[in-house]
Amino acid sequence: MSQPALPDIINGPAAWTGSQMQAAPDQWLVHLSATDIAELETAATHYLSLGQDIGDITKTDFPLDNLAHHLQALREKLIHGIGFEVIRGLPSDSYSQEMAAAIFCGVGAHLGSARSQNAAGHIVGHVRNVGANPNDPDTRIYQTSARQSFHTDSADVVGLLCLREGMEGGDSLLVSAESIYNRMKAERPDLLERLFDPIATDRRGEIPDGMQPFMTIPPLSWYQGKLTVFYQRQYINSAQRFDDAMRLTPEHIEALDLFDSLANDADLHLSMRLQPGDMQFVYNHAQLHDRTAFTDWPDADRRRHLLRLWLSIEGDRELPECFTQRYGSIEVGNRGGIITSATRLHAPLD
Repeated sequence: MSQPALPDIINGPAAWTGSQMQAAPDQWLVHLSATDIAELETAATHYLSLGQDIGDITKTDFPLDNLAHHLQALREKLIHGIGFEVIRGLPSDSYSQEMAAAIFCGVGAHLGSARSQNAAGHIVGHVRNVGANPNDPDTRIYQTSARQSFHTDSADVVGLLCLREGMEGGDSLLVSAESIYNRMKAERPDLLERLFDPIATDRRGEIPDGMQPFMTIPPLSWYQGKLTVFYQRQYINSAQRFDDAMRLTPEHIEALDLFDSLANDADLHLSMRLQPGDMQFVYNHAQLHDRTAFTDWPDADRRRHLLRLWLSIEGDRELPECFTQRYGSIEVGNRGGIITSATRLHAPLD
């Protein structure tokens, strides 16, 4: 099937630049009120009293009043607006990890349904340095202290709750795929077209039954009038270890290098330092995220630690068929995550 004609420019709220967002924090930074915090604490305390797994929280199980209206608006902002938000002010330092996770999962349940983040079926992910080797092709980069790279996760929305900051570094970076597209279309449309090719992306050992150890989802897809991004350069590079993966040509490498260069352009991306208690939600189909390298505290009890959610949200865009390689199903509201024959859904707190 031939590639549909690409627009010369994509306009809309998701085509922001970092400099624009840096100058307008009121568009993406929201502060919880005392009433909001009380609502969250009451709902979490009630749920925990039931003795059920935190990963099973639903919107019905976690009743909210005023904040529920904001979370409904946030879902629209993620899908149709700028594509991200930071909710600040949760006093997580005063909570047990169980309480913090219950609040985070409860908020997530008002936005969508939680998805498995690894082959083990973890609904709640723990983003921290466990000493893994970032150069090992089977390592998940979030388990190291190394600089990541701009990438998307395998769900409609990724959420982070910051429990503890590192001693130095670890800044969160966001960039708009539409803004990168616009720059490449204007400056190097020939290279831009190479990003719509079925470039291989490594599964890093988490292989669903009957699937190849890599996926052939293009970094960029133009489908039903929307640009969808799917990108992890390190996993693209490591997929070249497989003989039957499509070989990257010099033009592909030049296109990927330009994409990375633009993502790292200080004018295009937004940098922020998440504080303890911050909840960040990012729309994966239109934004890429990254994290700078960090140095941790020597005291194990102070080391950088974030909780992560992957969410599938109702009312979202349709995805092209090739995404079944990643999601299994591309049904709106019921897609995303990593599922193998050994996957059992649960929410580990360790």
